[in-house]
Amino acid sequence: MAHGTMTHLMDASNAGQVTFDFPDNRLMIELCGEFDKNLAKIEQQLAVQIIRRGNQIEIFGQEDACAEAGKVIEALYHRLENGKTVEFGDVDRELRMGANPELAKLAEDQLEMFSSAAVEIKTRKKSVEPRTDAQKAYVHALMNNELAFGIGPAGTGKTYLAVAVAVTKFIAGDVDRIILSRPAVEAGEKLGYLPGDMKDKVDPYMQPLYDALNDFLPGKTLAKLIEEKRIEIAPLAFMRGRTLSNAFVVLDEAQNATAMQMKMFLTRLGEGSRMVITGDRTQVDLPRGVVSGLTEAERLLKRVSGISFNYFTAKDVVRHPLVAAIIEVYDEDSRKAMLKRLENQRDL
Repeated sequence: MAHGTMTHLMDASNAGQVTFDFPDNRLMIELCGEFDKNLAKIEQQLAVQIIRRGNQIEIFGQEDACAEAGKVIEALYHRLENGKTVEFGDVDRELRMGANPELAKLAEDQLEMFSSAAVEIKTRKKSVEPRTDAQKAYVHALMNNELAFGIGPAGTGKTYLAVAVAVTKFIAGDVDRIILSRPAVEAGEKLGYLPGDMKDKVDPYMQPLYDALNDFLPGKTLAKLIEEKRIEIAPLAFMRGRTLSNAFVVLDEAQNATAMQMKMFLTRLGEGSRMVITGDRTQVDLPRGVVSGLTEAERLLKRVSGISFNYFTAKDVVRHPLVAAIIEVYDEDSRKAMLKRLENQRDL
């Protein structure tokens, strides 16, 4: 086990020093990386100086930065002690998460979600895994496609699993930020009638996205990432004019996006980004006569290579069993209504 001691140099610069003595020289070499590239990454990111002498590493710089660099090195060494490797992405992940022990464990757990045939996402509250073949196919599509659609009724895990994969990609360092969006479409109550400023008016529409994130990230960490804008939750209208590079972008409730909004959103996709669009075609809240952007995108993009479409039915509902029964009743009623309209048209 690595042992580190910090000495506080109480001068005007608030400088600090952390020293580590490593008992296993082989592990130390792996930790440092080829030509000490892992140490150089830590130096660059945290503005510290790291000096390696034999089996000893010394860190110099501002006290807080030294402490954070020390925690990163300890976490990487502990990873090696557990028989795992340290790649450049692992260093980036530890730096990205600020060496938060709770989040570091979460990161390792989540990165194992595709290490075996059983797809499992471990959160700080519970373990989540796809419960149906459609959900499993959807998760694999999210991992392997730059643009993916999840279409189906409420309660099938479309948004929840998309956020889970987004957090996994973020922690792994595959993307620099997460952007979650929804159309702020009123369902019987006008935005202007709600109290508060614009954020107060919009937040109720975004709440399901906050709820999903809270299941995957510790509260304080989530608040910090939102404050730093490494995680953004915003209405669809706020996406106009942006190019979303190196981001994992999720558009939820896409059935309430207009055709123009959907085109605008799809063309935001930038270099190194992934985009997921989820929606339920049976719950459109757009004004009568306005074409749903989800329906149009499905029609136009179905044959475009590199875009996946995954579909869910009432059988994939993972909420209360009554939800599946309710959806089936409504679907059956819709089918009967459609057949009746067709019969009336033939009679005419």
